[in-house]
Amino acid sequence: MLALNDKRVLVVGLGISGRAAARLLRQGGAQVAALDGVDSGALRTEAEALQRLGVEVFLGCKRVPSGMFDLAVTSPGVPAESNLMREIRQRNIPVIGELELGCQHALCLNIAITGTNGKTTTTELVERLLTHCHRKTLAAGNIGRPVCEVIEQTRDLDFLTLEVSSFQLETIQYFRPAVAVLLNITPDHLDRYASLADYARAKARLFQNQQAFDWAIIQTEALAYIRSLGMTVPSKIVTFSANNRRADLYLDRGLLISRLPDWAGPLLDMEECRIRGPHNAENLMAALAVGRVLRLPLEQMKEALRNYAPAPHRCEIVAEINQVRFVNDSKATNLDALQKALLAMPGPRSGDANVLLIAGGKDKGLAYHDIGPLLAQRVKHAFLLGETREKIRAAWSLFTPCTLVESLLEAVSRAFECAQSGDVVLLSPACSSFDMFQSYAHRGEVFRQAVEQVARSLNQNAVSGNTTAGSTVANSGSVANENDAQTISPRSFSKENFAANHSS
Repeated sequence: MLALNDKRVLVVGLGISGRAAARLLRQGGAQVAALDGVDSGALRTEAEALQRLGVEVFLGCKRVPSGMFDLAVTSPGVPAESNLMREIRQRNIPVIGELELGCQHALCLNIAITGTNGKTTTTELVERLLTHCHRKTLAAGNIGRPVCEVIEQTRDLDFLTLEVSSFQLETIQYFRPAVAVLLNITPDHLDRYASLADYARAKARLFQNQQAFDWAIIQTEALAYIRSLGMTVPSKIVTFSANNRRADLYLDRGLLISRLPDWAGPLLDMEECRIRGPHNAENLMAALAVGRVLRLPLEQMKEALRNYAPAPHRCEIVAEINQVRFVNDSKATNLDALQKALLAMPGPRSGDANVLLIAGGKDKGLAYHDIGPLLAQRVKHAFLLGETREKIRAAWSLFTPCTLVESLLEAVSRAFECAQSGDVVLLSPACSSFDMFQSYAHRGEVFRQAVEQVARSLNQNAVSGNTTAGSTVANSGSVANENDAQTISPRSFSKENFAANHSS
């Protein structure tokens, strides 16, 4: 455990992780200075709370404060090549991340889950599985609850279940999961990494401190890729794949099947579950493999996994208006996630494209043209917003018509104008949200509000008799009465009604 008493520690970044780190450091007796390059009203409020704990806070800070520091603790959102981090290295200040700080003080073993897509879903599956099998755990890390925030609770846990990002893995030192899960590696965050190989190397740091008696649960394709880069996994390995039947766990016509010794045969039927798709089959296989290495009973694991419902913002139907579905997939922040969403959408009987796609946001350096052939098959029109909309239009306009919009409300309104019965208006941005929104969840809620506003406007037109023949109101061609208007309001769907969940 890292000794903190009387250490002078610099915390870089005052998001949720940085604030949790600062609080833990003060509890341990460290002298803490914390800085952030932003100076906003919200941050000032947070800064005041930290100052009351004895933390020295610098907002709008472009340089490292003067003085000697024994350690710097960085938040995952702070790029290693930022000016602040360069200055910290030049001053020879040792650097760790909030994940490393928290795990050095945790009082239980951890299960760590990473991958480009599916991290949150799999973390929730593992947490649910362990709890159902009477093991004490809680989920933390990249899932939204910093490790430093839950240290006191770890004394009563069997395992800490961690969602871990590549950003967090950049700054580990001794972090060592007893069970490490790598779900997949596909292009993402290429605005931060020079290449896919560099991104994969960051992901593979998950295994670097494992010992021969630890466990690594890895998608077959991801294992092949990291091995092609010359990296090795020192622990015991269990593989899984929805596409490779030579994996230890694999998918065969909806059945999850094991070929592991003493655990061979069908494990779970996807038809019995509330989540769908090959990507979710892999998430379920990873969770089952975690349970297997922890020697949990299969029947209890199946009970837990069958009843798991997808979280919001993952291919979530938020309304259906005049037989047009509105789907919130705001969590899709890369092209692989968008691809999975498009393949999960119900196709039209005619075979024509039936998706009105809303995409765009903060650029992550991805090759947007790679998804072009699928767009040509599934997308009848794309509505693009955010800082990367021009770049996406240049890549996609050969495959589907593209329209630039200024807001989500405009995108939803114009998509609905183009929609016909059986179409899907899909928010699946393939970009991060931070150009226009606080988070992917905020973006998803704004989409939901825009759909509600469109429906209210449609209701008002129907009640006032402004609906004309050829409109999308039910019974088009006649004036709708007040009772007719009630049939076009958005209706909330329970998660089980549409469980094509996928995560990043």
